[in-house]
Amino acid sequence: MAAPIKSTSRLSLAMERTGQWVFSQEIPTDVIVEVGEANFNLHKFMLVAKSNHIRKLILETKESDVTRIILSDIPGGPEMFEKAAKFCYGVNFEITVHNVAALRCVAEYLQMTDKYCDNNLASRTEDFLSQVALTSLSGALVVLKSCENLLPLAHDLNILQRCVDIASAKACVEANFPSRSPPNWWTEELTILDVSFFERIIVAMKGRGAKALTIASAIITYTERSLRDLVRDHSGNGTRLIEPEDSDIRMHQRELLESIVALLPVEKAAFPINFLCCLLRTAIFLRAANSCKTELEKRISIILEHVTVDDLLVLSFTYDGERLFDLESVRRIVSGFMEKEKSVAVFNGGDFGEVCSTGMQRVAKTVDAYLGEIATFGDLSISKFNGIAILVPKGARKADDDLYRAVDIYLKAHPHLDEIEREKVCSVMDPLKLSYEARVHASQNKRLPVQIVLHALYFDQLKIRSSADDTHNNNMPGAIATRNQLEADVSLVKENEVLRTELLKMKMYIADIQKTTVTQGTSANKGSLRKTTFFSSMSKTLGKLNPFKHGSKDTFNIDDGAVDITKPRRRRFSIS
Repeated sequence: MAAPIKSTSRLSLAMERTGQWVFSQEIPTDVIVEVGEANFNLHKFMLVAKSNHIRKLILETKESDVTRIILSDIPGGPEMFEKAAKFCYGVNFEITVHNVAALRCVAEYLQMTDKYCDNNLASRTEDFLSQVALTSLSGALVVLKSCENLLPLAHDLNILQRCVDIASAKACVEANFPSRSPPNWWTEELTILDVSFFERIIVAMKGRGAKALTIASAIITYTERSLRDLVRDHSGNGTRLIEPEDSDIRMHQRELLESIVALLPVEKAAFPINFLCCLLRTAIFLRAANSCKTELEKRISIILEHVTVDDLLVLSFTYDGERLFDLESVRRIVSGFMEKEKSVAVFNGGDFGEVCSTGMQRVAKTVDAYLGEIATFGDLSISKFNGIAILVPKGARKADDDLYRAVDIYLKAHPHLDEIEREKVCSVMDPLKLSYEARVHASQNKRLPVQIVLHALYFDQLKIRSSADDTHNNNMPGAIATRNQLEADVSLVKENEVLRTELLKMKMYIADIQKTTVTQGTSANKGSLRKTTFFSSMSKTLGKLNPFKHGSKDTFNIDDGAVDITKPRRRRFSIS
């Protein structure tokens, strides 16, 4: 967009003719105007006719003949001064949306206003702003962009605020009633702005009642354009990723990210969770302020039920995918979601330990699958693995198969764990909540501690033995009833073993008595009578204490190597 300068008044026409005559006659210049490193050889009378500032400099100087004027701080530098000088000489040039703000500031700096000369540069630029530049969203944004290097004068002249008001108003209209395709084209237009000016637009749009989704759309587009290597590029191949964290680029990116997070609308669910996860991963990588990371963690935890395993993995790994971040952010996110669910359950008068929402069950499956993905990394400690697993309430898992798979992967990836450490890893799951296929796999899994294998085997034995009592046990939760029965049977087995030991001692004692009294017939008969009486009573006592009298056989003397698994071995949960 451009508009040539056309003189309308008689004075302007006279000045234009004078300027053309000066150039044609090659009249020697009498003053040098120095702007930065550029020097302009000009004529005093041509400059004084339009610029009150230059006139004052010449009149107020103590020198009898001024030959040099220094304008080091003129807005726009040498390029804009050259256009202002052309205007003084009546030479045509174009005013565009790119230079109109700078020309307006130069006109104010040189005092080229209508107070000093009619139809001066200030009024020409004002007419172009109101009639051309600020009539469209694109024009207003380009003018606003050009004001970045014109502060604070552009602010004082109200150019900045006029651009913000018009741009925000037109952006709201485009968001509600798109005038062209694609509908969100206006969000791309906003990406040319510096973050401070972008913030002004977003604040103005909020003030005009723009919807949270409209604001979110603009912020997402701006972030993906401004932090492309960090937010969009997930491969780690971005050239800027090799920059040290204290470099100017990293500091600029950190400030940019913190400014963007501060702009997020109050509505927590306005952004997709994958975008929030990318922002949080970027914040962790850039070592952003704790307040920035905390805000993102809270927003993610609120909508965690929509998270996927890939989203959580984005939070967990460095850009090269070779190392794990500190998993504290993931732990805080899951913990925050569980606290929110607990508060909702308590508010609704329910029992959080027994009743779990559909969202919590979905999060539980996602967390278990996530643990299976990160379990292969050797630098993942047991405490961090367990710390995330135990955040999910046991009631949220209908079965522990996915968690068992994650535990098995962890044990395979960490083969040097001792028995106690393996028991710690397995402590996060409940062997009694495994499916039949998982129990078959666990019973043959040499990586599991012996205690877990025994629980898996013993559970099947209890299921078989208690099949006749299903009617009675239907009134109790299956896992709780089985666990109570297991504890009672273990107690009976221990008592039985003690009695067996005492019986063996008694047999040895009686054998000794028989050897010493073999020659005494009467004593032998009495001893035999007492022997028979003793064993009769002892047999009755043992019969009452035998926990396997209802159909199962006593397994005390069965050889461990003779266990026969009748079902075929299934490898559904194998990680090999």
